[in-house]
Parts: sequence; C-alpha cells; structure tokens
Amino acid sequence: MATAQLTTDRLAEKHRSTLDQALATIRTRAYWSPYPEHPKAYGADGSLDAAAGLAAHRSALNTRFELDQPGTDGWTGGEISPYGPALGIEYPHADMDVLLPAMRAGTGAWRDAGAETRALVCLEILARISARTHEFAHAVMHTSGQAFMMAFQAGGPHAQDRGLEAVTYAYVEQTRTPAGRAEWSKPQGKRDPLELTKEFTPVGRGIALMIGCNTFPTWNGYPGLFASLATGNPVLVKPHPRAVLPLALTVKIAREVLAETGFDPNLVALAVERPGEGIAKTLAVRPEIRIIDYTGSTAFGDWLETNARQAQVYTEKAGVNTVVIDSTDDYKGMLANLAFSLSLYSGQMCTTPQNLLIPREGITTDQGPRSYDEVVADLAAAVGGLLGDDARANGLLGALVNPDVKARLEAAAGLGEVALASREVANPEYPDAVVRTPVIVKLDGSKPDAQAAYFSECFGPVSFAVSVDSTEDALELLRRTVREKGAMTVGAYTTSADTERAVEEVCLEESAQLSLNLTGGVYVNQTAAFSDFHGSGGNPAANAALCDGAFVSNRFRVVEVRRQA
Repeated sequence: MATAQLTTDRLAEKHRSTLDQALATIRTRAYWSPYPEHPKAYGADGSLDAAAGLAAHRSALNTRFELDQPGTDGWTGGEISPYGPALGIEYPHADMDVLLPAMRAGTGAWRDAGAETRALVCLEILARISARTHEFAHAVMHTSGQAFMMAFQAGGPHAQDRGLEAVTYAYVEQTRTPAGRAEWSKPQGKRDPLELTKEFTPVGRGIALMIGCNTFPTWNGYPGLFASLATGNPVLVKPHPRAVLPLALTVKIAREVLAETGFDPNLVALAVERPGEGIAKTLAVRPEIRIIDYTGSTAFGDWLETNARQAQVYTEKAGVNTVVIDSTDDYKGMLANLAFSLSLYSGQMCTTPQNLLIPREGITTDQGPRSYDEVVADLAAAVGGLLGDDARANGLLGALVNPDVKARLEAAAGLGEVALASREVANPEYPDAVVRTPVIVKLDGSKPDAQAAYFSECFGPVSFAVSVDSTEDALELLRRTVREKGAMTVGAYTTSADTERAVEEVCLEESAQLSLNLTGGVYVNQTAAFSDFHGSGGNPAANAALCDGAFVSNRFRVVEVRRQA
C-alpha cells in the first residue's frame, strides 16, 4: 500500500494541475492546450527533438514490434506508406480466446484505484506520448498520407488534447456521485431512525473495442480509448490494417505506464489482423466486448449499431457537409477560407465541406454582386492560386490515403461541368506519392441526376458547387441533407440577420454544428478540444460527440453497497 500511495502521490504531483486546468477549461470553453504545437518546442525534458523522432521512427521500420502480450500466435503486417515505401513492420497477432480473458484479470485493481488515480495514470500515458510527438508524426504521416506538419499537429498535440478531454469528462461524470462512505438516516418520529451506510463505486462495463481509422488513427482513436480506460474498462485496440503503427506505439506506451504504476499492462492490448482476416466483425459481437468505438463508413457503422447488441456502440460515420453561400462582406476572405478548407489533407477529413449551395441568381458581396458562375470561377481561381506552387501544395494536400479516394476523384469529373480540374502534383522527396489537387464540379440542384451526386458523400478532394433557386431553397436542401444523410459540419456566409437566424434554426433543429462567416485563420473543418464539439450525436453522421458527458457516462455504471449502520 505504501508503494502504491507513493506512486499516486508522484502522479498527482506531476499531473493534478493539468487535470484541474482541463476541468476548468471545459467549463469556460476557452483556448488551452498543455501539449506544444510547434516542432521546435520539443527536445528538452526528455522529449524527442526532430532528429531523434525521425531516428526513432526509422529504427522501427523493418522490425518486429514486440509487445509481450498474452496469446501471441504469430506475426502480421503489411503497411505501405501512401508516400510509397513499405514500412516492413510485423506486429503480434493475438489468439482472442487467450488475450481477452487476460485483459479482464486486472480490472478489479483498476476499478478499486478510483477515478482520480485512473485519470492521473491516463495523463502519464499522454505525457509520454507527447514526449514522442516527433516520432508519432512520422508514424501518422506514413500511414495516413497527411503532410508532415498536419501529421505532427493533428496526430500529435491535437490528438493528445482530445484524449485529455475524454479523461476530463470521464473524471467529471464519475465524481458526480460522492466517493467513499455516505451516512443515511431517515427519521421515524418517535421510533429510532432508519440508518444505513452506503458506498458508491463506478464500475466499467467490460472490455472496450476501439476500431481505428486510416485517416486519423490517433485523433479519432484517442477519445474512445482514453474515455474507456479512465472509466475502468480494459481497452482492445484494433487498428486499421493500413494504419497500425501510431496505435501500436500508443498501446506499447500505455502498457509500460500501467506496469510501472502497479497495474496489469493487459488492461490495454493490440489486435492486428492478418491480410483479409477482417476481425472487426468477429470481435464486435463477442460477449466480452461491452463498448465499441468506431470511425469509418456508414455501412459498417450501421452494422455495428444493429448487430453488436451486447455493447454500447459509439460511431462516427459519413455525412454530407454543406456550406450555404448567401452573401458576404469579405468576398476575398471567404474565397481564401473556403479554398483552404477544400484543400487541406486533400479533403480527406470527415469535416471537409462537400456541397456549396449558391443561389443561381448570385450573391451580394463587398465587391459588388457576383453571379453563380462568377462565384464558382472565383473559388476555383482561389484554390488554384493556393495550390499553384508544388511545394506549398504538397504541404497542404499530403497524399491520397488509398486507391478508393483516387477512383472517386477521377469519377467525379464525369458528374457535371468541371469548374476546377484536378491536377497531379509531383513530390520530389516521395516520387511514388499520389498527390492530387481538388476538383470542383458544377451541378444544377434542381435536376434529379445531379441530386444523386451531391446527396451522397464523396470522400476526398471533391466538391460540388450546387446552384439553387434561392437562399430559402438552399436552407431547405440543407435541412434535408442533414436530416437524411447527416453532417459533421455546416458552414454559412450571410450579411442578413434574418438569414443567419434561419440557418441557425435549421442547425439547432437538425443537431448540426454550424460555423458562420469564417474568413480568417479558423476553418470549418477544424475543431479545438476543450471548446468545440466534434459532431453532435444528433444526426446520422455520428451517434456521439467528441467530447461531452454523454460520450463517457454510459461507459460505466455506479454500483451501490448498503450496510446496516
């Protein structure tokens, strides 16, 4: 007990102030992050600088990734960087009939540790991940195709922010009920009162399965992983077959921290599949799996929600993100903002705008009226200007993550009049990388064949400039799109207070996150942890938000023990 208490004290000394600041920030919704965004901030206090991070990444290539977890029955791998090189890493393949029981063995001690200790252990895991951000950046870059700076920030500090945010909400929800012993006394008039002592313990549901995605393995993976772990559940991490390394590193660090703090390292384990094995469906319906976190296609998300009946399922699926363009008092700023939003990571973000709804009679701007054709042509010119330099284009676009994205991009050009053709961008450092600029296609919103195109998600660097009869028609199409197809983001540009209220009402009624009149350095497809909610959980694009109380509260139950006083 003395050693455990010393461990808890050391963790509190290191991390309690960070937890307290996070608790304060989710109430104020102000900007804050404990994890540095700039690459030059690393290299002191034991963290890896740029050279050390690259060296660490290279040392992992063409090796076996040892984890020493139970049930290893072979080795598997096969990741190929979207930039061309094969990673050559083999990972342990697990016999689930051995691994899953081993994961349950340590749950009692993890439960009894309490909400605060669990939170502090999770913060230690995040701190060690943060110290290796440069290494993680290369791992994310070469599994997702993100350009290095995006991989560094989104795969590093921004993902760590989301993990900490989940831990913070988990702590809040678990401590709503007083910890320890409560005395209960009910007066009985002339008789002696009825007296009981009561103890309340948060108890995890059971093993959580986190199914990773290809495009944002850490950013999308950390909320569910840390929400489940902080609420007392073992976590089985099942990475996307093309993006194993970032989550394998995460699992290895988590296991090291758990062991060093006196807990069973098997509370976090890795499940890597053999080529074509498809273990996600098999795992999802096993009775040991009681929580599932998933980011990916609507088809599989719907399957999980329908078939994994024994589990609490949290999904982020596909949506059709929409921008309504009614009017603007900063035409140049609007075009620049939209051009960046459409280009970032080749549109391979669940928050990237797809449909731009523009009245066919045009819009009013600070530079005079602009017709529909002029708005589309000016936006195409803005994207072309932004990406005209290949070096800058590579830094914004990254590489296409898989051949399916390339196929959708090429097919989109046949759906309507092309306002901006996609072009190939050469990457001199990685000549095998598939880099493409966005395509913008003009569609008539009133035609049924056009509706078939813009009314379904076309994931990747594809946007549709949809002409509509009026702003009112745009709002009705927005409502229908969110209600039937879902949306992770909605944007709107207007100088009219009435239109602003109308679009806001649509988004409130349909539970869609709205960004209005963005013309500066904040973009519709970016969200900030501790302040912005990623998704709402209220439309078909996702059944959960990252992160709020609902995302964590049903990962545990409070069990009560009553004793006669």
